[in-house]
Amino acid sequence: MTPETHYRACNLCEAICGLEITHQDGRILRIAGDKADPLSRGHICPKALGLQDIYEDPDRLRRPLRRTATGWEEVSWDTALDEVATRLRAVRAAHGPHATAWYAGNPTVHNSGTQLSMPGFLKALGSRSLFSASSVDQLPHHFAAWQLFGHPLLLPVPDLDRTDYWLILGANPLVSNGSLMTAPDVASRLRAIQARGGRVVVIDPCRTETAARADEHHFIRPGTDVFLLLAMVHTLFAENLVRPGRLADCLDGLAELAAAAVADFAPEQVASRTGMAADTTRRLARELAAAGRGVCYGRVGVSVQEFGGLCLWLVSVLNALTGHLDEPGGAMFATPALDLLGKPQAYERYDRYRSRVRGVPEFMGELPVACLAEEIRTPGPGQLRALVTSCGNPVLSTPNGGQLDTALASLDFMVSIDIYLNETTRHAHYILPPATGLETAHYDVSFHALAIRNTARYSEPLVEKTAEQRYDWEIFEGLRQRLETGDAYDPATAAPPENPEAKIDLGLRYGAYGPAGLSLAALRAQPHGVDLGPLQPRLPHTLRTAGQRINLAPPLLLGDLARARQALAAPLALAPEQLLLISRRELRSNNSWMHNLPRLIKGRNRCTLHLHPTDAAARHLTAGQLVRVRSRVGSIEVPIELTEAVMPGVVSLPHGYGHQRAGLRLAVASQHPGASLNDLTDDQRLDALTGNAALSGEPVWVEG
Repeated sequence: MTPETHYRACNLCEAICGLEITHQDGRILRIAGDKADPLSRGHICPKALGLQDIYEDPDRLRRPLRRTATGWEEVSWDTALDEVATRLRAVRAAHGPHATAWYAGNPTVHNSGTQLSMPGFLKALGSRSLFSASSVDQLPHHFAAWQLFGHPLLLPVPDLDRTDYWLILGANPLVSNGSLMTAPDVASRLRAIQARGGRVVVIDPCRTETAARADEHHFIRPGTDVFLLLAMVHTLFAENLVRPGRLADCLDGLAELAAAAVADFAPEQVASRTGMAADTTRRLARELAAAGRGVCYGRVGVSVQEFGGLCLWLVSVLNALTGHLDEPGGAMFATPALDLLGKPQAYERYDRYRSRVRGVPEFMGELPVACLAEEIRTPGPGQLRALVTSCGNPVLSTPNGGQLDTALASLDFMVSIDIYLNETTRHAHYILPPATGLETAHYDVSFHALAIRNTARYSEPLVEKTAEQRYDWEIFEGLRQRLETGDAYDPATAAPPENPEAKIDLGLRYGAYGPAGLSLAALRAQPHGVDLGPLQPRLPHTLRTAGQRINLAPPLLLGDLARARQALAAPLALAPEQLLLISRRELRSNNSWMHNLPRLIKGRNRCTLHLHPTDAAARHLTAGQLVRVRSRVGSIEVPIELTEAVMPGVVSLPHGYGHQRAGLRLAVASQHPGASLNDLTDDQRLDALTGNAALSGEPVWVEG
């Protein structure tokens, strides 16, 4: 057989870059960028090559595993699904429906089969003890969107291809390719902004890859972005720079906002806490206001702190006050071909119930994952007895992972839907591995809705799964049917599992472009994807708020300013010898699960602690030295790397490492174990408003 060419989207990160894959007789010969893809335009990053490594990985599971007293054994799919459903029903009968928890990892939204079949399974499970990676780093975005625009999925994204001023806080899109902003090839787009006379400004405790290419970079003390943003809002009101533009007639709360911001947050009042000069803060506010087409964007760094909800609210407030909300070149909303928003109605999924131990409110139907370990470990009515995980590794990716590691070992029952035997799934009684990557069909349900240009693309499988494999939707449907029918389930008479393709087709046909003929068949006929045009103004008609108005001073957020005032007035709670720990992202990695891929993990050790030379000298530490890093909850050992790219008083460590635990089947990752950032982060540090983990600015000691 001669070599063939297959086109699909890479689903390993949010950029969804188009790929051109040359293959022959089931072998991958070459992976390159698809130049005809209307969004990525031929760009790919090294992670795309990892698709081949995942497909060929000898450690990837393909058949169900059952844990026994003597180790793991393979079992048939019917046996595994029958026994898992029986055990889940037994926990429900003995302890109630909420005694079984669910955890969804980040790849959930990168696999349309999982994303579209999971809700049916969760309904059959009947538990409200739901957790996900969303409460690690993104709930503040959803909370602010809900409060301002009426729905947590109404997330504005920077219109990069038309902006002339891009202010970035706590984000490194050259490495992430955008996060909650689907933007492949940010490097070229950044250069294009500069080529047309625009400017890019980065605020970050580290001089990241993005900051290095920006026109301007300023260090900021971790966890203090809220004070910078409030000071910028203060400046806009104090200097009469508020110009909402077209949306002025649908904005409420300006007087309340002005009173709140002007009262206590002048640039001089916050400068000593943020580490940024008052003159710089004022200048940035003026520049954003004066920009013809400008946008403020904040991401993980402003989400994973104790005031994440306030930060993301203020980012949108700045865009609204300067006339950059829902305008070309500003913060706009995609018009996705398949829209998850559904019918306009009030969104009320907040604080309907609270976590049992700490009393933290639910949001979006889930509880903060920082509470998961204590809900397992604390005896009493409502104690978690069982756990179902899907494509997640919370032992490495959630705060105080060591505590969770211990807690998982105490569960009565655990099942993991995952392709690897990793730090989390090693505690499971069953592992159900789905076909993945090149073996699956895929439509990016979430990321087309966050893209900086309206496009749509459907990916067909490159290779057929084997007879011994199951798709993710077949696994979820098999469990759903068994949970719903109980002992009456008969595989001979059961309905075939529902293929999510039908849902995708229906969503496309009834979506914004359905009247023009867009359907699943139409996308199949366009393997490079379909260009649906630049972002268009969508407000106020897309708002899900009462009267389709935007209240810039929602009571929940305005009330949370009291907490910020108290924090600003209080002395900095940091011992003289302590440093502030933050995480960093790597281009060749994606959280915790790509370290077993040889072509991505190869090269120098990238799991090092970045430390400023002045901080090293004060502690008599030298480059390459193995140091002990301690926090309130744990300690690790890691080599240091001296660099002036990190702010004095701050240390930086990549997240997702820590592959030294026993019982893994990760041959490559185990040779590059590194140390886990989340063995240091504190599960008790939360954004009290949203429940998001406060991972940034963790106080630590660094010792030789």
